[in-house]
Amino acid sequence: MTEKLNLSRRQFIGVAGGILGASALASLPSNAEPTVNKPKITNKDFNIEHRETDVLVIGGGFAGLFAAVKAHDAGASTMIVAKGSLGRSGLTPFAKGVFKFDPKTSKMSVEQFVAKVTESAINTNNPVFTRQLAEHSYSHAEQLKKWGFFDSALCRNSFLKPIEERNIPLVERVMITHLLKQQGRVVGASGFSLNTNKVIHFKAKTVVLCTGSGGFKPNGFPVCDLTHDGSIMAYKIGAKITGKEWNDGHPGSAKNSGSSYDNWHGQIEEKPSTTSAEIHHDLGVELNYKAYISGGPISMGPPQPGNKISEVVGGPYTPPAFRHVGMPPQQQQPEGGLLSIFSSKGHAGPPGPQNKGGLLSIFGSKDRSGPPGMGGESVGGSSAGMAIHKSEGLVPIDENGLTTIPGLYAAGDALGSYMSGGIYTQIGGSSASSCIQGTFSGEAAAKASKSLSIIKASDKQLAQVEKEILAPLNRKTGYSPAWVTQVLQGIMIPNFILYIKKERLMQAALAYVEELKEHHVPMLMADDLHKLRLAHETENMIITAEMKLKASIMRTESRCSHYRIDYPETDSKNWEAWINIHKGEDGEMVFEKQPFDIWPKFS
Repeated sequence: MTEKLNLSRRQFIGVAGGILGASALASLPSNAEPTVNKPKITNKDFNIEHRETDVLVIGGGFAGLFAAVKAHDAGASTMIVAKGSLGRSGLTPFAKGVFKFDPKTSKMSVEQFVAKVTESAINTNNPVFTRQLAEHSYSHAEQLKKWGFFDSALCRNSFLKPIEERNIPLVERVMITHLLKQQGRVVGASGFSLNTNKVIHFKAKTVVLCTGSGGFKPNGFPVCDLTHDGSIMAYKIGAKITGKEWNDGHPGSAKNSGSSYDNWHGQIEEKPSTTSAEIHHDLGVELNYKAYISGGPISMGPPQPGNKISEVVGGPYTPPAFRHVGMPPQQQQPEGGLLSIFSSKGHAGPPGPQNKGGLLSIFGSKDRSGPPGMGGESVGGSSAGMAIHKSEGLVPIDENGLTTIPGLYAAGDALGSYMSGGIYTQIGGSSASSCIQGTFSGEAAAKASKSLSIIKASDKQLAQVEKEILAPLNRKTGYSPAWVTQVLQGIMIPNFILYIKKERLMQAALAYVEELKEHHVPMLMADDLHKLRLAHETENMIITAEMKLKASIMRTESRCSHYRIDYPETDSKNWEAWINIHKGEDGEMVFEKQPFDIWPKFS
């Protein structure tokens, strides 16, 4: 009989988290003690600006572009503000496939498309947004074509074309840190310039968050400027957030990592193109289990001409691209669990001598040994901290991306639309749905703004926001955000925490993350604008880590990209539901189940 120990959190850090802490901190710098801050700028150096618009769009990717254009075309004064540059930041520049469902040439109907996605996603998708993707992808791909998007590997000029034609104000290199809320609805946002010493307050009737997803600034994947900023600032004013237990599995490469980011969609030097309906079952994390059980190196099959044998040496692993996941041979999988979830009819993968239905055998075929120029070698965990596209973000209450906060809309990877659920099913679907959701949210935000008036945030509220924005510059001692981020990465990125999950280790990791939130976040310091940005991003990542661990502990089953080695089977009786998170009155996270079958009712 096992007796439970009642340990305090600090005792738990020392006991259950001892091994984890050692691995997380062993390779980190020794300057863990607070250091003296010598800021190059102070509060007195900052100017305060105020701007006003009907619809404020935050983000400069696919979703932000379409949201701004469609809000303007619907008659609302519109403004875009982006942490980076339009078309040059976030994941948009690296997306090379845009889904285009043509009902005249497609081998399946819209209803068949939705049904196949639902089957592949094990019901985790929201059919409202799956259908929206199929019905509207053609027209949005055609619009991108008119703007010249498919004519260049870079999308800056094609994005600028409709913005400049409409004279839509574009505010770049401004990090939004706060959403402003008055009288129960959003009334604007605040942030600071990354180029000059100024804080900017934006007054708006409605706000559309197109801030993308985020991660823990991993190596090998260009997600480092995305840190879930939109989700966290929305969470802080009461919005519901969903999807934090899912894991993205995009592969990366030790070779040409900068140019081979998106192995599922093409390399960044390539011009983008459209894709047609072809349902895949892409997780990208299947062999994490194999790496965990067997250790490394793990051979992925016989070498092909011009390619070496791919190996995994410890750590998380993600397989190469453009594949159908088949059901593995029984002797290669645990009973139930991650590698058996594709056991339904039709998931056996493509025919051929190299693939007889087995997941681990598909890598022997000539066209599945790795993307060109990579030598067949890829590494996993390259997008650590990010979930499947469209599976995490703000909870929508209608098909237009309206959130649980009146006046606040979201689109693209900032919206937890569950377009394809907790798995990738359609190459190019994420890019297309970002465009479509931007359109729906932009038009809805513009329509709503016509019946609203500008509400000014109080001077007291704005003064508090300014104090919070500049706080890291004013701390005399503290911790550098770079060091705290390294600690967070050491805690969260290991394969046995983020990908192969068990409660004991997640609880240990959670103890460390809570320590970072309670003690280190209030002591994050900065001496210039760049480190000020890093400080706010580090806080957002720490809150995200807490959400991911707690949601993963709560979901006591394995489904799609969420794998619990202590709960290896899919539990359809208790877990036909998503997990939503909101901030309680006491400031703590509140978790709730939202059953799958209530989502289609708002269509």
